Amino acid sequence: MKVAIVGATGMVGNVMLKVLAERNFPITELIPVASQKSVGKTIPFNGKEFTVVNLATAVEMKPDIALFSAGGDTSMEWAPKFAAAGTTVIDNSSAWRMDPTKKLVVPEINGDVLTSEDKIIANPNCSTIQLVMALAPLHKKYQMKRVVISTYQSVSGTGVKAVQQLDNEEAGVEGEMAYPHKIGRNALPHCDVFLENGYTKEEMKLVKEPKKILRDDTFSVTATAVRIPTAGGHSEAVNVQFENDFDLSEVRQILSDTDGIVVQDDLATNLYPMPITAHEKDEVFVGRIRRDESQENTLNLWIVADNLRKGAATNTVQIAEYLVAHKLV
Repeated sequence: MKVAIVGATGMVGNVMLKVLAERNFPITELIPVASQKSVGKTIPFNGKEFTVVNLATAVEMKPDIALFSAGGDTSMEWAPKFAAAGTTVIDNSSAWRMDPTKKLVVPEINGDVLTSEDKIIANPNCSTIQLVMALAPLHKKYQMKRVVISTYQSVSGTGVKAVQQLDNEEAGVEGEMAYPHKIGRNALPHCDVFLENGYTKEEMKLVKEPKKILRDDTFSVTATAVRIPTAGGHSEAVNVQFENDFDLSEVRQILSDTDGIVVQDDLATNLYPMPITAHEKDEVFVGRIRRDESQENTLNLWIVADNLRKGAATNTVQIAEYLVAHKLV
């Protein structure tokens, strides 16, 4: 099993390597791929050193699987070239997510859509993944009608430059700005770029992607995405109106029984999900489970996950694991 990591020297690429090692993914040859300035450097993996190559060389090496985390422009140009060489690409950018010819996959929810013909597979947005992980089993039981999401997203979701900005601000150091304003001791209602409708791209990902993953467009979604000064981990306040009424104890049981979900919901001991406790974990954490008393059949949830792991690297690796387990590569 030859596996290429495109963007191996980046923030998500590093986590992909870590997750692949932790989960003992069956790699016989690792192909780290990065920009020209990193070519020739070596990357340690499972006690060995592997040399970074450029994209053209990686295509010629015909990997079985290529995990992409190098931005949308790179994915648009190079994913089809890998696919043409017979490689199955799992792409972490937004480039292919809403392409009707490409699958958008969270393996626990819709891995069954994958076939051996799928040569470019899209990994959903980090905020979408944790959202649908919690909502999918509830939607199946109670049928969602409307979802209102407010996110509290860490700077690591923007990238290394944003993490450095926060570090600089906390240290009182002048440096390069990833955001148009300070992020320390602040909150920016501005994740990704603004669109003509007044929403950001991040907000519209939350509106569109869940419908594709759940294969259902009968429910409506609206979102406000906010960047906050946490180093890692995204949080979401989610209000869900269902067609059918629910019992809170049953909701907790459904979530507890869902693979990949951990319920943390004990107010007596101040137990609820937080980014700091979700750090470097692969599960999605759900708490503050309560009825919306202002409207019938409506539930409030607080959902937290490590955006670099389940929100990016881990979900990508899980897609690869699904392909291998089902002999689709």
